[in-house]
Amino acid sequence: MRNLFILFIFPILLLQSPAKDFEKTLSLATEGDAVAQAKLGAMYAKGAGVPENDAEAVKWFRKAAEQGNANAQFLLSAMYAGGEGIPQNDAEALKWVRKAADQGDAAAQYSLGGRYVTGEGVPQSDVEALKWLHKAADQGDADAQLLLGYIYNGGNIAPENKVESAKWFRKAAEQGSAAAQTRLSDMYTKGAGVPKNDVEALKWIRRAADQEDAVAQTRLGFMYAKGTGVLKNDAEALKWFRKAADQGHAQAQHNLAFMHEEGEGVPKNDAEAAKWYRKAADQGHAEAQAALGVMYAAGTGVEPNSVESYKWFLVSGAAGHDPAKLSSTLLENILTPEERAEGQRQALELFKRLNSEDEK
Repeated sequence: MRNLFILFIFPILLLQSPAKDFEKTLSLATEGDAVAQAKLGAMYAKGAGVPENDAEAVKWFRKAAEQGNANAQFLLSAMYAGGEGIPQNDAEALKWVRKAADQGDAAAQYSLGGRYVTGEGVPQSDVEALKWLHKAADQGDADAQLLLGYIYNGGNIAPENKVESAKWFRKAAEQGSAAAQTRLSDMYTKGAGVPKNDVEALKWIRRAADQEDAVAQTRLGFMYAKGTGVLKNDAEALKWFRKAADQGHAQAQHNLAFMHEEGEGVPKNDAEAAKWYRKAADQGHAEAQAALGVMYAAGTGVEPNSVESYKWFLVSGAAGHDPAKLSSTLLENILTPEERAEGQRQALELFKRLNSEDEK
């Protein structure tokens, strides 16, 4: 719930709300000022200038909402949806978000549109979803613009329209949405909805990468590694892969491992390669799992261990990596029955763990 407040309304309501402002806001709210009541609710919900108190936040949001304050109506809806300071109630959440949306509150319109996309608390309706998302997007709501970009790109809720998709991704990207910047870059790379343009692709992916977006950092690393829209530069590729890898991005970890293994942009270091392959492999990256299997088989960067190698080949093969399937079959011919059984046991445990994490 805290993320909802921060994302939508708190920057507006609390930007000018230091602790010394509490008494003034309380006085105005007590006199019935709806804007002050909404602001006071936000202060209680955020713990800005006063101890955090969700029940008090709900009380003041309700007072403002009942006077027709759209911000308060949306925030009261969010409190009902999350069960913050009040018992969770989807019907009340829907009632208040609709009131705010009907008054033109863009965040509420986006929220209501999202409900119609998924059928959360309302009958699923493509028509209603698009209606409310367009209302929010036309007011400049970046989240609604981003979602419309995805919708028109995928052709699920609305007919596929790459030009329309690029238009909405651009609007959100220009407001600083890293996800939209990344998708717009992809469209320039592929020439989908916009003319193919590697320079524009580089410009937008760099903007997203500079916001510490791991997906964008990985793709920017690829562009430097391949020389796409920019001069090939292994050192730059390594830099961006490392930034994303440090954030836990599995593909970036695999790429960083590969560069250490091959000595591209960095001195060859098999131990470092094995470290990064393992990080990616532990997240279910099939190519990294296969590479780790090879390293254990050859004793490159790690102590040789046929059972460990067999385990990683089995798990990678189960994920559809054909070379790993072949390697596990070849290893079976040289392992003892006990070693095969142990490798299969470890592979099964690892496979269950990875699947369990995917379901979370």
